[in-house]
Amino acid sequence: MATITIEIPDDLSEQLTQLGDRLPELLRQCVQQTVLPAHVYRYILDFLTSQPTPEQIAAFRPTPEMQERLSTLLAKNQSGNITPSEIEELNEYERIEHLAIMLKLG
Repeated sequence: MATITIEIPDDLSEQLTQLGDRLPELLRQCVQQTVLPAHVYRYILDFLTSQPTPEQIAAFRPTPEMQERLSTLLAKNQSGNITPSEIEELNEYERIEHLAIMLKLG
């Protein structure tokens, strides 16, 4: 396994340390090919780089636009009228949700 050294704020370091062995999985998820529009990733990245408090992390939610799109995808999936690209999009939203849960548990 490779070793990478980066400089990050102390409070972020504490949060990442709490992730322990889950950090490689978290990083892997962050660098996978993008499926969603760039503004979705920017929203998440802007939040993460704002050095959120544990309370802000616990309160973090998707935008109303993101929630609406996810609801649409879930409905299409349930009815069986979902395309392969929409399945990829739905899977990406699920990965992001998993990432958020990992941060909240951190």
